[in-house]
Amino acid sequence: MKVISQGAEAVLYEHEDKIIKKRISKEYRIPEIDYELRKSRTNREAKVLKKVEFPAPRVFNVDNKEMSIEMEKIDGLKLSENLKNIDYKKICHQIGEQVAKMHSANLIHGDLTTSNMIYADNKVYFIDFGLSFTSTKTEDKAVDLHLLRQALESRHNEIYEEAFKAVKEGYGDSSILKRLEEVELRGRNKNK
Repeated sequence: MKVISQGAEAVLYEHEDKIIKKRISKEYRIPEIDYELRKSRTNREAKVLKKVEFPAPRVFNVDNKEMSIEMEKIDGLKLSENLKNIDYKKICHQIGEQVAKMHSANLIHGDLTTSNMIYADNKVYFIDFGLSFTSTKTEDKAVDLHLLRQALESRHNEIYEEAFKAVKEGYGDSSILKRLEEVELRGRNKNK
């Protein structure tokens, strides 16, 4: 197995045509708590991936002993590195549509960044649901979109205004977008 990425919570391995995400132990945690946290996060992420109704990697196996998820490898462009070089308005509109579907199923991604999106076969695949949770709250959905806006501004500064406008047009839910304005206004007022 070849290591392809390592984050704070997990290591990603490539094995044949699959990706294996293995949650790593944290030595600063009490071992029993560490075990339960890794197990619950691994199971939650696998469960979310199995039930999403938009492009995401398919889950083949979950191993609670190894704290790993074996999933489909998506060959495509990582949007964090390629968004401005492709039809970003069309792609961001599609991102908005898919986030709306996710939110209508009361699923909050928790880490909506272009680093967690792959463009393949004219579709945007969402990856890394390690921070996801379910919620019916308008506020949680608006905060998810706010985090996406911040990620676009940070990583794609030269195109983020047009890109996020396309996301909002694709998203379409006026009640969530109105709450997003309130969330962003609170953020601006804190910075004054």
